[in-house]
Amino acid sequence: MLARTLLAVALAAPCGAALAQKPAAAPTHDKVSMCIGCHGIPGYKTAYPLVYHVPKIGGQNAAYLANALKAYRAGERWHPSMRGIAASLSDQDIEDIAAYYGGSK
Repeated sequence: MLARTLLAVALAAPCGAALAQKPAAAPTHDKVSMCIGCHGIPGYKTAYPLVYHVPKIGGQNAAYLANALKAYRAGERWHPSMRGIAASLSDQDIEDIAAYYGGSK
């Protein structure tokens, strides 16, 4: 339990500083940390269902990110992990996450 708490604090710390700079786009820490677990690791590759290079999303165009998340949620784009994550997001979550990562490097 302590390790989980420390991991949550470590993941939230950089996000908290960035959120303070972007009050208009302030998604909850759990929504942001869902993304950073894969998209925040340089050169990260997933092995499910196939080996796939996970793209960096920080600094990507916010409209592109929002459209991609909406397409995963609607089943128009397919990756099992992304489909599951996007299905749990509201339209506001998607807009907030896209604005957050669209403004970060």
